[in-house]
Amino acid sequence: MKAILLATVFGLGYLAAHFSSASMAVDLKATVPGTDREAKLANPAIDMPGYIKVAQEAEVHRRTRRVTEEEFIKMSGEKDTIILDARSKQMYDLLHVKGAINLNFSDIDAVTLPKTLPDKNVRILIYCNNNFTPAAPERADQVQPVRAKKPDVAARAFQPKMRTASLNVSTYTALYNYGYKNVYELAPLLDVNTSKIVFESNSDKK
Repeated sequence: MKAILLATVFGLGYLAAHFSSASMAVDLKATVPGTDREAKLANPAIDMPGYIKVAQEAEVHRRTRRVTEEEFIKMSGEKDTIILDARSKQMYDLLHVKGAINLNFSDIDAVTLPKTLPDKNVRILIYCNNNFTPAAPERADQVQPVRAKKPDVAARAFQPKMRTASLNVSTYTALYNYGYKNVYELAPLLDVNTSKIVFESNSDKK
C-alpha cells in the first residue's frame, strides 16, 4: 500500500512538472520574433534595446560630469547655467536649491523639454532626493517615508529612492537621450542642515 502511495505521488509530481514545462515552452514560443503574438505586441514608439544602448552611452559620458558640493555652488553662480530640479512640483515647492527651475521628470518629453530648455548647449546642473540625507536604501522594502506629526521639511522634501532608481540617473539619461550633453550632476550625499548649498521654499516667497 505504501509503495502504491509513493508511486502515485511521484507520478503526479512528474505530470505536474511535465505540464508546467510544456506550458512554459508554449509561452516562450509565443513571443519569438516573427510570430503573430510578437506582431500584436509591436509598438514602434517604445524601444527598450535602444534605451539600454543610450543609458550605457550616458553612463560613460556622466563619469566626468559628477561634481562636488563646492563645484556645484561655483558653477551655479556662473553665466548660462541652469539648475534643474526634476522632482514633483509638490516636493519642489516644499524645498529646493535656490534658483533651480522645476521640470517634473514625467514632463521631460519631446514637446515640453524644448520649450523649457530651448538651448541644448546651455549648462545644466541636476540634483535629486538621493543627494540629501537620509541615505538611499538598497531595496524597496527599506524605504521609510516620513510620517511624523511634525516632520522636518527637508526630510519630507527629499524622500529617499532606491539607489538604482535615483532620479539623477533617470534625469541624466533622459537629457542625454534628447541631445543635452552639457549636463553636470551633484555627486555626494549631503546633509541639508549643514550643506553650503542654499535652499528655499516657495512658501518663503509668499
